[in-house]
Amino acid sequence: MNVDRFALPFALTLLILIPLIALLIRRAGRRGSVAYAPASRLGSAGRSVRTRLSMLPALLRLVTLAALVVAIARPQSVSGESHTTTKGIAMELVIDRSGSMEEPMRVGGTTMTKLQGVKMVVRDFVLGSAESGTEMRGREGDLIGVIEFGSYADTICPLVRDPNAVAELINGIEIPRRNNERGTAIGEALALAAARLRDAEAEIANRDGGDKQTADFVLKGKVVILLTDGVNSAGQIEPMAAATLAAEWGIRVYTIGVGGESPRGRNRSFFQSLRAGAGLDERTLTAIAETTGGKFFRANDADSLRAIYSAIDELERTEIETVEFTNADELFSPLAMLAGVLLFSELLLAMTLFRRLP
Repeated sequence: MNVDRFALPFALTLLILIPLIALLIRRAGRRGSVAYAPASRLGSAGRSVRTRLSMLPALLRLVTLAALVVAIARPQSVSGESHTTTKGIAMELVIDRSGSMEEPMRVGGTTMTKLQGVKMVVRDFVLGSAESGTEMRGREGDLIGVIEFGSYADTICPLVRDPNAVAELINGIEIPRRNNERGTAIGEALALAAARLRDAEAEIANRDGGDKQTADFVLKGKVVILLTDGVNSAGQIEPMAAATLAAEWGIRVYTIGVGGESPRGRNRSFFQSLRAGAGLDERTLTAIAETTGGKFFRANDADSLRAIYSAIDELERTEIETVEFTNADELFSPLAMLAGVLLFSELLLAMTLFRRLP
């Protein structure tokens, strides 16, 4: 009998009375007396089986009481399970890797490219971080996808629930070496992100058969976080056309503009600057956010960028609900039956083999 708990554990304190009852029974057995011949003459006679077992009824009574006390405490065997449901967000992280993202950004006490600084902050957003006092709790439980774009938009990570895999793929984003790939296709990237999120429910349903974790995922919302430092200079889709589609599909878009006017640099031609998307189109980025119910943010350095992602982290939170189902099987019945059998046995012995004269 596997006992996991007692429903009334305080009842077990009655067990301390059993030694006292045993003492009282022993004293009560000494009250009556009968005169016999001197004990020295009876020593050679030996002890009968009945004499040797004379304490058996009292012992049975004590065991009966102990069994009843344990039965009253209601021993139980507990079995059950917990069911966790995640109300998460399907989120596309859209990251600009155009030529202008190669320009320097100050991060703490060091200088790195804009893209390197962005990747560092976005990884912290996905995995969680409390660096510089700006807390980001991570996106554990969410469906996260990643899209990079220069002159073309590419999906580098489909919607997955593995923050570590997402962070590793973000780390691999690089600025294109070819000039014809260093443009800024904002509209095309946003349209691709919206299309991936539009089909998020179908993607979840397709995984339900073999992935219990995904089967327990409830889609709470669809979000795009679009980061760029330039203006739309490539692609066939206009940013506002893509924003309209996102709004129709119930997708909220947060836009982040990194930096402002970008200097061309000594080794960059005027046409290369145009292809790189130099400058920041705040008006379009603001319109995209407002059209979809999101918000536009402006980041001038790594610290402000971290604060922006932290703010979005608070705006779009995942809810995890755990429900426990517990089943308790009562185990007192065998003890009650044992007590009944012992009590009957004691009464039977007291009236037969160990019957006493009045």
